[in-house]
Amino acid sequence: MDDGPHHEMTWHPVGGGAEVTLVIETPAGVCIRRIPDALPLPPDTDPGTGAEIATHTAAAAWGLPDFVFHPSIAEKKSGRRELGDRLVLAGSRGAVVQVKCRTVAPKADDGERKWINKNISKGMRQAKGTVRTLRLAPADLANGRGRTMTVSGDTFEWIAVVVVDHPLVPDDTTPTWEPTGMPSIALTRRDWDFLFNQLRSTTAVLDYLFRAATDPGITLGGEPLRYYELAADDAEAESATIDTDLVGDGGTHWSAPRLPQAPAGWDDTRAHLMTRIMLEDIATSPLPAGASEADRHLLLSDLDALPVSARTEWGQLLLQMLDEVQDVEEGSRMWRFRRMLDPDGKQQLITGCSTRSDRLAREAFRSYVQLRHHEVSERTGRTTGTSTFGVLLTPLADGEHPWDTTCLRISGPSDLDPDELARYQTLWNRQPAPDARS
Repeated sequence: MDDGPHHEMTWHPVGGGAEVTLVIETPAGVCIRRIPDALPLPPDTDPGTGAEIATHTAAAAWGLPDFVFHPSIAEKKSGRRELGDRLVLAGSRGAVVQVKCRTVAPKADDGERKWINKNISKGMRQAKGTVRTLRLAPADLANGRGRTMTVSGDTFEWIAVVVVDHPLVPDDTTPTWEPTGMPSIALTRRDWDFLFNQLRSTTAVLDYLFRAATDPGITLGGEPLRYYELAADDAEAESATIDTDLVGDGGTHWSAPRLPQAPAGWDDTRAHLMTRIMLEDIATSPLPAGASEADRHLLLSDLDALPVSARTEWGQLLLQMLDEVQDVEEGSRMWRFRRMLDPDGKQQLITGCSTRSDRLAREAFRSYVQLRHHEVSERTGRTTGTSTFGVLLTPLADGEHPWDTTCLRISGPSDLDPDELARYQTLWNRQPAPDARS
């Protein structure tokens, strides 16, 4: 008798621990996932520094450089303190990352386990100290693009992450450490690389780390196994009930596992990269007058919050929309939109495409974002703690860039007066907003 969905997994190290093969048995068949070794250390650096650089590189390349921050020195009465080997910040969550590298040839297994647990414990204490220091006084930190952002410890929900770079972790090594007073997790550098390569989203990796930190006791180096166990649980979970009327007529319910079993973008790399391209557009554009790097970080975080499982389909639609808005009569203009509202009704994402980029397009887009923000706020009854982030793509014919990117973020209570609201409703609500989703 079949008692319902099930999943079984086996873990096969190959090549002296450099690569592992995960065999996943599911009701749909057997899936084989090969987990490569961590990225090589950069040449001409000592192993400890090289491990820190390689850890940064994996997060910046597969995530985003703007979310990874270099260490900084804080001056204290008792001396100088380094604020983590790296900090990873996205949205309201932050990770203090401490990298511990074994620089000598491994010895007997018992001795290596002692070294590992001793250094993980040390890293956890250092991470705790970094958070305490940031809560006492904000610090100016440089991100992966060399830009400085002021970071306050009270702005983020923190997790301590110790990344162990070890040539051969002994079997059945279960890391232990004293409680830090915040979520904490230890993993190998191969695990760290796997998570960023699998999800390709800093927000998604941070969400995973917070989730995995509630499941202690896993052996060091077994993070891919835990990932696929959680992904299998997600695939079997029932989707939550959501009120699609919050986005108005035409809203549809969309649900997908938080953790995809296949690597992000495996089914359509070009479409999946649309999100990364938009992130890069925002990251590399000059800041407008009066804006700060913290403002840019907020915009990037909003866009990176797009679920990994939605990115390929979202990108496919964006590419289709870009083609459609160009296929119009000369002098005409076409608009296409896609919206997504999170289950709590607090955060709305809008992407739009228009035929050309000019002042009229930007002003019209602003009115659309303002109206949709107002409507959702009215329907949810929330006037604080809500935000709407909009990105507009308009085709370019300059031969250098395929499109122009414009973005706008609105938070909190709507400031539309009755006359503006009536005008915007007349402009945009003549028919149900296309492709609205919740």
